[in-house]
Amino acid sequence: MPELRQNPATKEWVIIATERAQRPEEFAPPVVEEKEETKNHCPFCEGNESLTPPEILAYRSYGSKPNTPGWWIRIIPNKFPALVPQGNVRRSKQEEFFRYMDGVGEHEVIIESPRHNESLATMSQKQVEEVFLAYRERFITLSQDPRFEMVMIFKNHGRSAGTSVRHPHSQVIATPITPMHLRHRLEEAMRYFDDTGECVFCAMIKKESAFKERIVLETDNFSVFVPFAASSPFETWILPKKHDSSFQSITSERVKELGFVMKTVLCKIHEPLRDPDYNYVVRSSPSHEKDVEYYHWHIQLVPRVSSVAGFELGSGIFINSVIPEEAARFLRAASST
Repeated sequence: MPELRQNPATKEWVIIATERAQRPEEFAPPVVEEKEETKNHCPFCEGNESLTPPEILAYRSYGSKPNTPGWWIRIIPNKFPALVPQGNVRRSKQEEFFRYMDGVGEHEVIIESPRHNESLATMSQKQVEEVFLAYRERFITLSQDPRFEMVMIFKNHGRSAGTSVRHPHSQVIATPITPMHLRHRLEEAMRYFDDTGECVFCAMIKKESAFKERIVLETDNFSVFVPFAASSPFETWILPKKHDSSFQSITSERVKELGFVMKTVLCKIHEPLRDPDYNYVVRSSPSHEKDVEYYHWHIQLVPRVSSVAGFELGSGIFINSVIPEEAARFLRAASST
């Protein structure tokens, strides 16, 4: 019989469609030969630095000059930004009703490797650690800008996940507002804390660790599991075991461990699901709420192996055709190399 399950952290309901449940291995798409993109046409490849805006930050070989070859991580302004650094953050009204403000913010691209056909699943462990160290550096810097309330790091991998350039890269956007989607999550976490005196995410880690059926991976400092109310097949959450509300609190040593965890998890979906498209986002508290007891930063990873249809759009309730416990069992068993 189908189940309606509620996520305790977000209060969102999902339908676990047991009547039409699919085996996890059925989500591996057929192999399709893609036309190879050439290095000469990719603006993110090493040697093509003149095709992008000047770099903001780069991890590069000693003696190499900015905006030249010799880097292994490179961060640049997005050439087609959603928000721009110039402008006024003062809010205004039109007709004393419609609220608006300048589109002020930062929109950056983190180029994860000089090599075109790599991915986080196929890079060296050291390279993935460097990517997450770059995340931390930009997150801390942008969070210190008083104009910005939210800093969000995210990755789109593959066309159905929203990427337009195949070369491995992530993005970071800083905004002068806290979106309602995040505000809702904060309010639900605050409500749980007010009721119980405990962080809902900390409680979730304890429950999942004790239950074990949805655990994918555990390390000294991180817990990885398929949520009880996963909204789509193979949705996975990565949380620090120690309570921290903001990603900027993470130490450089734990960032390296996080890099290991993320590479391991992405390897587990790369081979058995044949390199699926996916998104992940670092969900952190707003910049001005960087040390609160009720929220807990985490990474939400969503492989794009199913599509959203009319019911989801109309109701806001997602239908998941893979039972979360089965998805976790499949990922646990998958190779991490």
